[in-house]
Amino acid sequence: MAYETEHHETQYCFPAINSSCIKGKRSRHEYNIMYVFFSLLSAWTVFLNLLVIISISHFKKLHTPTNLIILSLAVADLFVGLIVMPIEAIKLIEMCWYFGDAICRLFLIIIGLLLSTSLSNLVLIAVDRYVAVCHPLLYPKKITTTKMLISICVCWFCSSTYNIVSLSYGSVDMSHRSDACYGECPLVLDFALGVTDLFISFLFPCTLIITLYLRIFYIVHKQVKVINSLMKSGKCEMKGSVKRKSESKAALTLGIIVTVYLLCWIPYYVLCLTESSVSSASSFLAWCLYINSCLNPNIYALFYPWFRTSVKHILTLQIFKPASSLVNVLTDHNS
Repeated sequence: MAYETEHHETQYCFPAINSSCIKGKRSRHEYNIMYVFFSLLSAWTVFLNLLVIISISHFKKLHTPTNLIILSLAVADLFVGLIVMPIEAIKLIEMCWYFGDAICRLFLIIIGLLLSTSLSNLVLIAVDRYVAVCHPLLYPKKITTTKMLISICVCWFCSSTYNIVSLSYGSVDMSHRSDACYGECPLVLDFALGVTDLFISFLFPCTLIITLYLRIFYIVHKQVKVINSLMKSGKCEMKGSVKRKSESKAALTLGIIVTVYLLCWIPYYVLCLTESSVSSASSFLAWCLYINSCLNPNIYALFYPWFRTSVKHILTLQIFKPASSLVNVLTDHNS
């Protein structure tokens, strides 16, 4: 057990191995609380993303290009809650890695794949919203279900290839480190790959997302000004009022998306640039990335009325009724 013993003796992750890492100590109370908290967090993340997946997969009216990206994002976030969170929680609480070097490398590849795929999905959502808002007449032709499905598959494939190659050939051999010990699973990349990863995994997607959203805000602002002028002249009072409300809601949602993204990703990468070793701060910020997988369903789905309707059908087991997939969950809602 990882909680503190009565004699306060030094404990090792693997007592029979001379190069074993020293195990940290926790009180029994702290130990139990952390296990309960992370178990609930993992279960809640899986539950929320599972609701999104079932909703979009089951109801045919939700089979749209935008919802396909939300579905892909939910799948990645589901695996974060199902695989990454439990294993990272054990590693954090026990303060030892018990699963061996091979599983460690595989686990790091899975983390990289899921996080980079989630980020790729955020970029796709930004592109999708940009075309929808800035080029609405071209949207049906440019963004189709088939094209979006191909784009999502390409994102998953490229993320898999990039992370497998990066961690297979660009990670530093821990056995040559003087401070290395048996019972840890750190991610250490060589300098060249670290710089490359900074641009591919952070600077480029972050810049692209912010640029697209700023452009969207600019277009929305211009549309609102036009609507205001029409309302003052009395030409578009009712329709203008509804349109203005819709654009304001879209602007608010986009603001929340950008803010949560920046809060979860930027601090972690900034700290990685300033620190050469793993610290409690970097561990905390890494968990902010994982918790983002729990927040995503709320941002991309709970803000839509159709999601609340579909969840009601799922939780009341109405989806098991004949032809339930044909139910129009978009009725009386602006999705």
